Amino acid sequence: MTPNRVSWKRTVRHFTGAAAALLAGLTLGAAPTHGAEGAAALPEFDFSACPTVDELPAGADPGTWRCEVMHATGHLRMGAVDEPLTEPMKITFAEGRLDGEFRQVFGTMTAAPVRVGRTSLALTPQYGGYSDFLSDDTRRGEFDIKFAIGPARGPHALPTSGCSVGSDEDAVHLVLKDTDPTRVISKDPLVVAFGAQDVEFAAPGTSGCGPLSRAIDRALGLPSAAGANAFDMDVTVGIRPYV
Repeated sequence: MTPNRVSWKRTVRHFTGAAAALLAGLTLGAAPTHGAEGAAALPEFDFSACPTVDELPAGADPGTWRCEVMHATGHLRMGAVDEPLTEPMKITFAEGRLDGEFRQVFGTMTAAPVRVGRTSLALTPQYGGYSDFLSDDTRRGEFDIKFAIGPARGPHALPTSGCSVGSDEDAVHLVLKDTDPTRVISKDPLVVAFGAQDVEFAAPGTSGCGPLSRAIDRALGLPSAAGANAFDMDVTVGIRPYV
């Protein structure tokens, strides 16, 4: 998908992002994992998709910005879909200060297709055009996601162009809440982890699927009302400063 580099659809009100709340864990004295076992468990984070310094907002001081790479696995229950997400969704973005407030610049999101039960369909999670990783006492942040629909032809099936659950205009809107507290996996490199979920989101019907829309909606049990769905995520985040 073509990444939306700068996400300014809504104002980010406070210091947030995965790192904002996560770095708060450092202040609260979260204990890092020590020893060879902890080091061996660290995933490899690819920072090559980080927004460049030139892509940060005009006037941003790179010394107050960092890039974050999030790996999220978990479980998706949406309509008739009830599948584990064993391959990590990878989300890359930058955040930092601008005029005393914290802002973010979205980089990329990649994910593997997920086969839906015994159907011939696969869903590929994609960025839905909006993110606000504001973290406070009630939520971890918000994120819009859509699911490209394609044929299930093995683990590398490509999505069918334009056919999806949700769209940039009507995405699945997640409001994530903590399920596991932030823990520091490593201080050098800085890696943190937490659990989050949304069990209240609504899922729209398919869009861009042409005459197959009704049949695909029936197969996927869509649309699905709020309260009938759940997105559970186990998240690990690698954090790197720009300077």
